[in-house]
Amino acid sequence: MPTLTDQQRKFYETSLQVTKQEIGELKDQIEEELSKVKDRIAELQTAINASKQMYSAACARLGIANDLEDEESGE
Repeated sequence: MPTLTDQQRKFYETSLQVTKQEIGELKDQIEEELSKVKDRIAELQTAINASKQMYSAACARLGIANDLEDEESGE
């Protein structure tokens, strides 16, 4: 491998630092987005659970079988 000049060495060292910093920033952005997605999934799961409770109560008041419970037990 040919020897690098001082200018080339400085260029590559700077490139290493800049790209390493960019990678770190991108990883941080990924973590932020992932956290948002996890929070949204938790909100949706809470909404599903609340709706299931209401559905179950309506089935009980009507005296009919809860077909959602049957579907879940079959999964």
